[in-house]
Amino acid sequence: MRGTGELWSWDAVDIARAVRTRLISSREAVLACLGRIEEVNPRINAVVEMRAEEALDMADAADRAVCRGADIGPLLGVPVTIKINVDQALYATSNGVVAFKDRVASQDSPVVANLRKAGAVFIGRTNTPAFSHRWFTANDAHGETLNPRNERLTPGGSSGGAASAVAAGFGPLALGNDYGGSIRYPAYACGVLGLRPTIGRVPAFNATSVERPVTAHLMSVQGPLARTVRDLRVGLAAMAAADPRDPCWTPAPLDGPSLFRPIRVAMSVDPFGRGVHPSVEDSVRTAARCLTNAGYLVEEVQLPRISEAADLWTLLAMNDSRRALLPAVLAYGDAATQHVLQTMLHNTPQVDLDSYTEGLERRTTILREWLIFLERFPLALLPVSMEPPFEQHLDLQGAEVMGSIMKAQAPLLSLAVLGLPAISVPTSVRGGIPLGVQLVASRFREDICLDAAEVLEAQCPIPIAQL
Repeated sequence: MRGTGELWSWDAVDIARAVRTRLISSREAVLACLGRIEEVNPRINAVVEMRAEEALDMADAADRAVCRGADIGPLLGVPVTIKINVDQALYATSNGVVAFKDRVASQDSPVVANLRKAGAVFIGRTNTPAFSHRWFTANDAHGETLNPRNERLTPGGSSGGAASAVAAGFGPLALGNDYGGSIRYPAYACGVLGLRPTIGRVPAFNATSVERPVTAHLMSVQGPLARTVRDLRVGLAAMAAADPRDPCWTPAPLDGPSLFRPIRVAMSVDPFGRGVHPSVEDSVRTAARCLTNAGYLVEEVQLPRISEAADLWTLLAMNDSRRALLPAVLAYGDAATQHVLQTMLHNTPQVDLDSYTEGLERRTTILREWLIFLERFPLALLPVSMEPPFEQHLDLQGAEVMGSIMKAQAPLLSLAVLGLPAISVPTSVRGGIPLGVQLVASRFREDICLDAAEVLEAQCPIPIAQL
């Protein structure tokens, strides 16, 4: 068993095993995490709603299940946080919006229901920007979340509260979601792991919300953030159970066929040919050396039509936002979210139905080329962002800066539009600045990403944030 040190610092696998074998109780694990939240959260504001007695009741129920010899889920007794834009029964799905503070869910979303069935104990709900529409986490409803590794830097967004909570030791596992980088970027900014599963892997549905636009069905996913790869594995397995409320859910196995070795890796340090920050380049090359040391065959190659894919995300997702999101943001959003969305839309040409439909058709063509490419190179290695984590509130500095941010985030957008699985893996924290890389595989081959992430985890260990 790996679990050493303070109980709040243990990973999910160790906690679950220790609860199952009665080495510790779930109550002890939950109390340790609640204590850590009480001590540190006032400084970083990652968890914005916590009902301690309810969490302890769930922990006690887990301990009774162990005593009865009942069927035990893989996360029995493990403290987990839930993002405030996901339905959790009897909690408000506020999505960081003041006007939605009373939008209380009557039922769990599919992913929350799956975590509950797996035995997870919900210890708190984590912050997000209003409407979950920034790579920075602040809103008028719950305030600003800080990065526990460096308060000058964004914790990322929109799952900034989730990543900040995991990095600070509030719980070993967090639920986030990713439409254009909202799991991977916060993981990058906070120096933790974040997995964006394949579209259709994890079921999603919020009864408190209207039906999502087309691009959300093609790009938006639910997924785990954690400090260890093995926690990502168990988190994904728990989250991915079937639910009839999501017609896009796909019954794909969690592990695919064995690959011919050595596994070829397509590395791209500067995939868009516009330049890359030296520290980001160094991170990618460091990861390449780690994979080479483990027997992977790393080759520097051009990734297929990746710039076009990033531009396609902007065309499709932002025009959906213009139609489906802008009216609500103008009516209920805070000033920062209104500014950011209007700035992004100002930089995005408005398209008609023919152009939108052509964009969807082009997406299929690009995805086909990627799937063929990933037959030759089962794994791709590239930056998460072309820049180190941004300073807080950088996106409020006008259209030109927003344009630079969008260019830097192109690696996140290009993979989201294609619906491919990708994982953000930390490689270092230098001078208080977290750095990492992105690993990508073919549809429903999260296992390939996770295997490679374990190599990087072993050679580039990242401690819990010291607070």
